[in-house]
Amino acid sequence: MTKICFVCTGNTCRSIMAERLMKKILKDRKLDNIKVFSRGLNANGENITFNAKQTLKIFGCIASNRKSVKLKKVDNNTFYITMTQVQKDCLKAKNVISYKQLIGHDIADPYGQNLEVYKQCAKDIILGINKIIEIL
Repeated sequence: MTKICFVCTGNTCRSIMAERLMKKILKDRKLDNIKVFSRGLNANGENITFNAKQTLKIFGCIASNRKSVKLKKVDNNTFYITMTQVQKDCLKAKNVISYKQLIGHDIADPYGQNLEVYKQCAKDIILGINKIIEIL
């Protein structure tokens, strides 16, 4: 089984959206040999943001609350996908790739922005998910 962990700063917007978007895409494509989860470098137990939930609903994903989870350690049996190159550099491990490497640019943090920004963020995340699936 392949394990993928999406990583962002707080685990309330980008990484949780990436987790749930990828789970939906994997389910739609009937791919069940991949475990997907998400973490935040500075997560502190906050709930997923309102606009992240609204965006997930729009894209047909699970949009329930979940408290953010802090990334405590990187293990060798998981692939880590960071939203930015800076986050990748913080992890200092071989099994980490950034969105910049996947699609040519970082995924900017939509926290505090309007729904349109979140929807664009989700579209960019999906571009990366499709590349990840191609690689696997």
